[in-house]
Amino acid sequence: MDNGLSVILFEKMPEGELRVIEERVWSMNMVAALEHVNYLVVSGKEYETVEGRLNVDEGKLELLLVPMRTE
Repeated sequence: MDNGLSVILFEKMPEGELRVIEERVWSMNMVAALEHVNYLVVSGKEYETVEGRLNVDEGKLELLLVPMRTE
C-alpha cells in the first residue's frame, strides 16, 4: 500500500532566508503531478516552484518556492 511521501515546502524570502511553509504527506499522484506544474497554491497564496531536493536521509521531498506577486 502506498503511504505517500513527506513533502516540505520552503519559501525563499526576499532576503534569501528560507521559511518552512508547511510539511505534509502527499500521495504519489500529487508528487507525480510535479512533472507537469510550475506553480502551487498553498493556503490561498500562489508560489512558483524553483527547485526540488530529495532528502534520502530523512525520506522527504523538499521544494523551494518563491511567492508570486499579486498586484
